[in-house]
Amino acid sequence: MEKYIHLQNLILFKKRLTEPHSEAERDVLLKLLADEEAKEPQPKRGVLLPR
Repeated sequence: MEKYIHLQNLILFKKRLTEPHSEAERDVLLKLLADEEAKEPQPKRGVLLPR
């Protein structure tokens, strides 16, 4: 369930950034997106992910 919410948040924040906003609102959306992206698990060292 957490993975689903994470993906939906990423989709929502990216969509909202395409809409017109004030600079302050845009800054908040960018911060929320960055925070959500930081939650993504990092690949283990030495493990290559398929492209």
